[in-house]
Amino acid sequence: MSTSKPQEASEQPKKRASLSDFLGIFRYILPYKGLFFIGLVFLFLSTATTLVLPKLAGMLADSALGDLPFTLRQLGLGMLVILIAQALFSYLRVIIFANVSERAMADIRTSLYERLVALPVTYFEQHRVGELTSRMAADVTQLQSALSINLAELLRQIATLIVGIAIIAYTSLELTGVMLCTFPVAIIVAMIIGRYIRKLSRQTQDKLAESNVVVEETLQSIQVVKAFTNEGYETARYGGIMDEVVRLALKRANYRGAFVTFIISAVFGGIMLTLWWGFGMVQEGSITMGELITFVLYTFFIGASVGGLGNLISEFQKAIGASDRVTEILSERTEFHSANADVVKERIRFEADRAIEVNKMPRLNGDIVYDQVHFSYPTRPDIPVLKGLDLHIKQGQKVALVGASGAGKSTIVQLLMCFYPLDSGSITIADKPLNSYDIHHLRANVGIVPQEVMLFGGTIRDNIAYGRTDASDQQIISAAEQANAMEFISTFPEGLDTLVGERGIKLSGGQRQRIAIARAILKDPAILLLDEATSSLDTASEHLVQEALDKLMMGRTSIIIAHRLSTIRNVDRIFVLENGKALESGTHEELAALEGGLYHKLLTMQFMEDEVI
Repeated sequence: MSTSKPQEASEQPKKRASLSDFLGIFRYILPYKGLFFIGLVFLFLSTATTLVLPKLAGMLADSALGDLPFTLRQLGLGMLVILIAQALFSYLRVIIFANVSERAMADIRTSLYERLVALPVTYFEQHRVGELTSRMAADVTQLQSALSINLAELLRQIATLIVGIAIIAYTSLELTGVMLCTFPVAIIVAMIIGRYIRKLSRQTQDKLAESNVVVEETLQSIQVVKAFTNEGYETARYGGIMDEVVRLALKRANYRGAFVTFIISAVFGGIMLTLWWGFGMVQEGSITMGELITFVLYTFFIGASVGGLGNLISEFQKAIGASDRVTEILSERTEFHSANADVVKERIRFEADRAIEVNKMPRLNGDIVYDQVHFSYPTRPDIPVLKGLDLHIKQGQKVALVGASGAGKSTIVQLLMCFYPLDSGSITIADKPLNSYDIHHLRANVGIVPQEVMLFGGTIRDNIAYGRTDASDQQIISAAEQANAMEFISTFPEGLDTLVGERGIKLSGGQRQRIAIARAILKDPAILLLDEATSSLDTASEHLVQEALDKLMMGRTSIIIAHRLSTIRNVDRIFVLENGKALESGTHEELAALEGGLYHKLLTMQFMEDEVI
């Protein structure tokens, strides 16, 4: 197993939100590039038909003055045709871009979720769940606005600006020069203010993520909140964060308002200057009244585009900040190093094929050996947990790990699941290091029944089938029967289709444990890990669960983390842990006979009142 630790996320320098991050999101449009190109065609057509209207308006003026051979009727009919065509092209443009953006956003959400569930456990220890769900919600929604309405609008405004300037330049270079004199100043101001808007947008998104953390923690622990009558405290905590969100949002609004106000003032100031100059040219006979009307209308179109671009730029500044957070997650290294394809559909297909291959891989068999294992958690690198641990677990053995809290019992199990890298030493199965196994293959051969069972909010059937998603009803029922779970499942009107509630809240502790055992039975693992699976149960529930566990352990290598020593009297070997090392090992009888030994002391403390010894 690897002896090096990845650099902690907290130690990595935070990169600034950049345009390259935002442009990187556009790779999700590539699978729909054909549809996107069609949308661009309709965008061009809708913009072109819109830009014909000012020209027709100028022709109407010249026709009314008798300077053109076309009648007002003919020109009016032409404007009607152009308006209908423009409306049709605009509708198709909106529909097509919506299709592209919605599909691309679905891919981004899927890719983000797929990346999150593939990240190592250490990542989730360094990031709060509320923060990550905010990334899935607020930040992706911000990107959705950018890639749907704003993207199409940006392209349309740019096209209008470029074509409009070309037309007015052709109409009158002199007036065009007058109109464009305000542009350089507007661009410089847009760059300066836009930088502050982007910074404030990122800070606002960070605070919103923090508020989501408070909501999630409070609702998940609502019984604790009420038990300590801290509703007011939690409300004040959330309100304080919301006050900061409002402060940042209003500050951003001030910059954005100043930006938009300046742009509008500059644009309309330029238009008024153009009108004043243009009427002088009409008096001189340099241009006709119709040409001036055409020029002014195009100037309004250009001015509206510049004003619209100012608003769009501020929206895209926010999207750039959101894309930074999304790409941070998408660029994180996963546990499955080969799952790095760019296109979501290819990744999903790859993982489906991989699952089939894993199921065809041979069952893990062989001794499990921990050799001089040193380990400290990445979030607490200065506190060693295991200090040269040596364990030898033979294939098919039932072994127990006992010791005081903090001795390293749960850590041993987590390392076997490859949740963390080692500091030094090695762990092998059948003389092969853990890191030489495919991680899917390894975990597919390991089953775990934890002390605190986590059930999903679906049905009992769904939760049992989580051990093997392709299992038949008969296999699910058989697993439930072996786990002594059908006894209570059959009493429910909906049977296996009974909803368990969020985290299994509708079931008792013993019922949740038996569903977890049924799930493990269905998985049929080669190695079974029992993490104090009966320590929180009453006597009646413990008896039923222990009976089910005994069936589950038959024919498997089983590692039991024991709290109640009475549950491990019949295991093949007991390892007694203290200070990160296995100081004693043997059967219950052997260890109990060692006067002054650690196991003997544990027995004395636990069973003195019951006179077990």
